[in-house]
Amino acid sequence: MSDSTRRIAPLPLSIAAWAPFGWLPVDDSDPEDGSHRLSFEWSDPHVNVIGHRRAEVPAFPGGLRCDVLFRHLTHTQVLMPLDHRCVLAVAAPGLDFDAPDAVDAVTAFVIDPLQTVVLHRGTWHWGPFPVVAQEVRLFNVQGLRYVEDNGSIDLASRGKSVEVLTG
Repeated sequence: MSDSTRRIAPLPLSIAAWAPFGWLPVDDSDPEDGSHRLSFEWSDPHVNVIGHRRAEVPAFPGGLRCDVLFRHLTHTQVLMPLDHRCVLAVAAPGLDFDAPDAVDAVTAFVIDPLQTVVLHRGTWHWGPFPVVAQEVRLFNVQGLRYVEDNGSIDLASRGKSVEVLTG
């Protein structure tokens, strides 16, 4: 692990810990239900099932390496793993990756099957990737034209990375 690599243990999901990155849906009887809204600037909400495989990203003993983060400026995104525990790395929407200590602001979370997260517009994210299984299937709500709004930051090309522990 070099000086430009940060190793992090993923946190369990909680409303408070997740708040800088989005929100967690609550029961319909919760007074907070309805306090957040999905947003689709291009009026193109789309629901599908996607998958991520461990083989998509570099591995190291005990975890997976995050070399690239993505974001969508025009819409929120909902993710719910359907079948396996996974990890999701995130950074706040306004994070400036030109700052020398930017990777210190990347956080990771463990998401269990059927736990749901909503990403704010512009939240940087990587994954979710399965902790043990080879692939995780995800219920996904995002803009249909997400490919046109799929900004990324290549940490590796800047000599940086984040190692996310999975074991």
